[in-house]
Amino acid sequence: MLIRPAAPADLAAVGEVTAAAYAPFTLGPDDPYVARLRDAASRAEQAELWVAVTDDPHGPGEVLGSVTTCPPGSPWREIAEPGEGEFRMLSVAPGAQGQGVGSALVEHVLEHYRRDGARAVVMSSLVEMAAAHRLYARHGFARLPERDWSPVPDVHLIAFGTTLGGTA
Repeated sequence: MLIRPAAPADLAAVGEVTAAAYAPFTLGPDDPYVARLRDAASRAEQAELWVAVTDDPHGPGEVLGSVTTCPPGSPWREIAEPGEGEFRMLSVAPGAQGQGVGSALVEHVLEHYRRDGARAVVMSSLVEMAAAHRLYARHGFARLPERDWSPVPDVHLIAFGTTLGGTA
């Protein structure tokens, strides 16, 4: 597996993988958030979109997952304070789940922000995403209930964070 910045040729696959990964947590294909999940082009333009792909010497590789890092000034940034990194929409293709893709993407995010000099990394998640919460805990993230929030009525997001030294 290789993690690299998303290329224009990856964007459609990233959108499909993200929508498929989040499907159990949406209201179905008519949920307005599905269009946002599929909109990898906006994430690539307005933030930093990273893909995990199969390491294929004969081509670009199959998209296994992706994550969006949100630099200061990005409209994708939601809860980060100065000196903190933030990521969104970590997704792993349903057929690749359980194979370390999500863990590799989280490690990439942490290393990315370490290199950028951030002191911590934060993110938001739906309450129902228990498997993702276990993944984040394995990487040192802890709950930040004081940063929980609701982007729209009836959608409650819970916050997590870690210092880049390993504890929140």
